[in-house]
Amino acid sequence: MTSPAVTTHASWYVPEAARAMDRHKVKRLPVVDVGRLVGIVSRRDLLQVFLRHDAAIREEIVHDVLGGTLWLAPGDVQVAVHDGVVTLTGRLPRRSLVPITEQLCRAVDGVVAVHQTLDWSEDDTDVHLEHPRAYRADR
Repeated sequence: MTSPAVTTHASWYVPEAARAMDRHKVKRLPVVDVGRLVGIVSRRDLLQVFLRHDAAIREEIVHDVLGGTLWLAPGDVQVAVHDGVVTLTGRLPRRSLVPITEQLCRAVDGVVAVHQTLDWSEDDTDVHLEHPRAYRADR
């Protein structure tokens, strides 16, 4: 064990404990609360946050990403997850939502990769807007 002991506090978030472990090159950290030992956290404990079951990943994508954030109707996009690899199929209302949807899915904890064959109803990516300064006051 290192001296002085490298510890984490019960109130710390997972990333804080992981950074402390990395910074001090230790495999386990005693967890203290008000100077008293309340547990031990290991690398495996920290990794568990990211080692999620496929069903939990799919549930978060369907409800939080597609439904809650993008407001897509249930069934517009089908989601399959196998060993953390997400496959998206279906139809989005606008083409510009394809990369947004893909990026939001990549940000879900436990996602290893995202593959998609999404289609769209409207291609809104070829819209050319004039800069507001291009308009003259005498028009």
